[in-house]
Formats: sequence, structure tokens, C-alpha cells
Amino acid sequence: MIRVLVAKPGLDGHDRGAKVIARALRDAGMEVVYTGLHQTPEQVVDAALSEDVDVLALSILSGAHPTLVPRIMELVRQNHMDDVLVLLGGIIPEDDVEDMVQAGVAKVFGPGTDTNDIVRFIRERVKDE
Repeated sequence: MIRVLVAKPGLDGHDRGAKVIARALRDAGMEVVYTGLHQTPEQVVDAALSEDVDVLALSILSGAHPTLVPRIMELVRQNHMDDVLVLLGGIIPEDDVEDMVQAGVAKVFGPGTDTNDIVRFIRERVKDE
């Protein structure tokens, strides 16, 4: 079963989208762990490690992605989590998408993305054991 950690790093207090994604992934047969609000990058990566996830799905609506994502990706690399697929969703300006990909994010999903597209993206890239 594909294991996914849905995380809300930073001070963003809006989690409706993260909960919608978590439910869609569960409905698609994935095991989902949701961290809750206001997680530090260290807490997010520690949770991903302890839960032994295949996918780390970050949800950021606060505009703090230029700070949070590079730090999370640094911690992912430091912890040798090269096999973890990292996704980013939320309010990410188009001008910032390439920077997020350069930091190591596999894909950025914006508002209004069909949840089936996210499920398909994960299934195409993660081996379901």
C-alpha cells in the first residue's frame, strides 16, 4: 500500500485543501497520515521518517514556500530519503513553480487540481507493494 504523509508546514492555518487531498488519497486506497497544522520543517521530515512514507505531500497557502520548501528538501536529503516523492500544493505563484522543482519537488499542484490527477501522478511514480 502506498503511504502518504500530508503535511501543513509553517503558520498557515487553512487546512481544508489538505483534508480534501487526504480523503481523496484514502479513497484511492492509499494509507494517509495527516500532520495537522503549524508543523516545522523538522517535524514534517521527522514524521515522514517515522511513518516510513512513500510520498510527502506538502500544502502551503501562506506564501512561505520559498523558505519552507528548500529547508524541507535539505532535511529530506540529509536523511537519505531519496526514494520519497515530494509534492507541493496550495497557492504557489507560477513564477515560483520552477524554483520549487529545482529544490526537489516532483510536482506542484495548484488550486482546482482534480484529485484524480494527483492520484494518477502518485501511482505512476510510486511502486505499490
